[in-house]
This record gives sequence, C-alpha cells and structure tokens, in this order.
Amino acid sequence: METEFLFVSLMEGFEWFDESLQRSLKAAGIPQLSRTESMIMIHVQMNIVRPAEIARNLRLTRQAVHLTIGSLVKRGVFELRPDPGDKRVKIVALTEKGRWMRKNANRIVREVTDVLAYRIGQQQIDALRSAFRQPWGDPVTLDSKPDPEAPRDQG
Repeated sequence: METEFLFVSLMEGFEWFDESLQRSLKAAGIPQLSRTESMIMIHVQMNIVRPAEIARNLRLTRQAVHLTIGSLVKRGVFELRPDPGDKRVKIVALTEKGRWMRKNANRIVREVTDVLAYRIGQQQIDALRSAFRQPWGDPVTLDSKPDPEAPRDQG
C-alpha cells in the first residue's frame, strides 16, 4: 500500500517480519506464539521482566499481560521468580524451553534479515538500522487543533 505516512510503512515492515518469523517457526516445528506473546517475549529479552512494566510498555491491561504470561508459564516457556529488588513482586524468566525458542527465533530473525538485505540491498538495511538507532527523544504531545468540521453526534 502506497502511503505518505511513515507510521503505516513501519507497521507494514513489522508485520512482514512477524509473519516471516511465524511462518518460519511453524515450518521448523517450533511452537508458535501469538503477536501479544511475541511482544512479551521481546520485552523479556530486553530485560523488561516485571509484568506491570511490560503492560505499561505495550499499553495493555495488567490483567491481559498476567493472563498471557500465565499461559506461557503453563506451556513451559516462562517461569515466575521473586524479584530480587522487591520480594513482593514476581518477575518473568525464560525456562530452558523458552531459551531454546529464543535461540531459534533469533537465528530465524537473522536469516529473515539476510533475505530482506538480498531483496532491498544491504545499504537499505544499514540505513534503517542507523535511523532507528538515532535518539528520537521522548514521545511528543502536539497541541494541534482538531478539524473544525467535526461530525455531529447522530444521537
């Protein structure tokens, strides 16, 4: 889809990577994760391991994140451990199965990146990495006025 909005292109790129990863995991016989489970797994890999912090970052409810983590615990991917900094809080840790899944997913992501580099060129990959590694600063809140032609309520 051609669009002027960078955000749409970012989402299309993310979805292409995620779909390529999921298809490749399935082809390799590795247990698949839902998109939410994948996003939680990525956060744990980034050492964001407190469920409340994961929920805040993903803009999901704590309940939704706890349910998803609970499902991954039941499937043997995660375990919950006491937080060394606050014994009242549990943190998420990968099990042996979770580490095996992460290792294979990381390998697949590297291979998918190689395919993309072949398709669009290594220079484009390097440019993407460079752009995303730049300090973007804090998210912004624009003080823009809404379109004056707001729709009227139908009520």
